[in-house]
Formats: sequence, C-alpha cells, structure tokens
Amino acid sequence: MSTKKMTKDEALSKMKSMVKSIKTAMMVTDFGNKPLSAVPMTTKEVDKEGNIWFFSPLDSDHNADIAKDNDVQLLYSDVSDKEFISIYGKASIETNKDVLKEFYSKIDDAWFAGPDDPNLTAIKFIPKEAYFWDTKQNKYVSLLKIGATAVTGDSKDIGEKGKLDL
Repeated sequence: MSTKKMTKDEALSKMKSMVKSIKTAMMVTDFGNKPLSAVPMTTKEVDKEGNIWFFSPLDSDHNADIAKDNDVQLLYSDVSDKEFISIYGKASIETNKDVLKEFYSKIDDAWFAGPDDPNLTAIKFIPKEAYFWDTKQNKYVSLLKIGATAVTGDSKDIGEKGKLDL
C-alpha cells in the first residue's frame, strides 16, 4: 500500500468523501477510562468546513463525556470496499434550534419526537487529523493482487494510506 502526501485541501476533500461514503462511525469518548466508551453514530452532515455533525440525546453518556472532555475519535469502516478512516478532533454539544431543524429528517423520528424535542442535541465534531486506508478498487481486484504477490513475490500496490492534517 502506498503512502500518499496531500495538501490541506486534498486531505479535507479525502476525509469528506470517505465520511460521506461510509456514513456510520464508532464515536470514542472518555479516553481517560478503560474500557473506552464507543457508540455507533450516523453522520448527519459534513459541512463545507469539514465539520462532521451527528444527532444525540441530551441525556446520553457520550454527551456527558464530551461535556467533561471534548477529545473525540471517530472510526469509520467500510469492510466491503476496504475503506477505513480514523479521525481525531474536538466535539461540542449544540442546541441551536436552527441547526437541529436544518439537519432533522423523518428517519430521526425513530429516536426523537421531532426537531423541537427537548432531548435532541447535535454534536459538532471539528476534525484535527486523520489516518486513512483505501484500496481504491473492489475487493476482488485487491484479492487478485494479494494472490499475485504471494505467487510472484513482487509487491503490488493495493491502495493508498496516509495521514491527513486537517
């Protein structure tokens, strides 16, 4: 796997593309305790600045964790397409009604009683840095390249990886 060096704009574009494609992350909070607190979260939006938005109940453990320490790690994984990205950053709890209404959709009714639900909050995640692994091809091509490497001993590039400074 080759390592790719990117400009800040390229890094932001790569992160946005992967997050929009994968959609669901494990959100890790409360780094000071073991085991780590990790919950699945569905991305609501990636805004033009690269901030990642989620909805969350006001009374949730991860909201309480963010209120104590806003360091957060997001782990996105698409095993079928062999795309993975780990993003470190800072999170804040947002209760601005305009933001909640902007991102709210009918599917959110499964968890909340509408955009005016007093338990509805948004989490704004501001990414600082990320690391990604991306095969950029389907799994069958990757498997063929891995097999060819095993048979011939020649190294085959099966994708790219790299640190993204955001």
